Amino acid sequence: MNTQSATHARRHSAVLMLCEGALMIALAEILSLYPLYKMAWGGSIDLAMLPIFVFCVRWGFAPGMVASLAHAVLQTLMEGGIAIGWESIIGDFLVAYVVLGFAGLFWRMKGGFFIGTTVGCALRFLVHYVVGATIWASYMPEEFFGMTMTTPWFYSALYNGFYMVIDWAAIMLIGYLLTLTPAKKFLRPHDQA
Repeated sequence: MNTQSATHARRHSAVLMLCEGALMIALAEILSLYPLYKMAWGGSIDLAMLPIFVFCVRWGFAPGMVASLAHAVLQTLMEGGIAIGWESIIGDFLVAYVVLGFAGLFWRMKGGFFIGTTVGCALRFLVHYVVGATIWASYMPEEFFGMTMTTPWFYSALYNGFYMVIDWAAIMLIGYLLTLTPAKKFLRPHDQA
């Protein structure tokens, strides 16, 4: 391959990455506007992470982190979520969504979509869990899911675990269903699709 065609291929790949990134971020924002279930204090069950994970496993860690950061900023600005200060904005919106980009670490691995989704969801849960148990501790109800709440750590685990586990399971199921169709190419790195 000569230098000119190599430059053209890199430029084409960069344009493709930017276009896919923009589409996936837009799709994530649209999906976040239509939650399947909305909880008090801002938690929700939705499929907004799915396009971010797809982008991460197609393009890798660095582009995945940039897309996750863009998604995080848009979630912070557009979500209309509940926050009780700059700490909860940084934790529950910025950091919690940026960590989704770690899914891109697994982009070249067999099963990378499923491993990356699991890691991204686990990291997001961990951020929400710590923020919930520390910053939101004073908002802990006496009872949740019919159980008496004794510590903010237990409450945060239940509250955040409820929607995060369902989000993770739904995305894993959709990912599995995609592997049964020609769309499975979107769960592989862009240069292997």
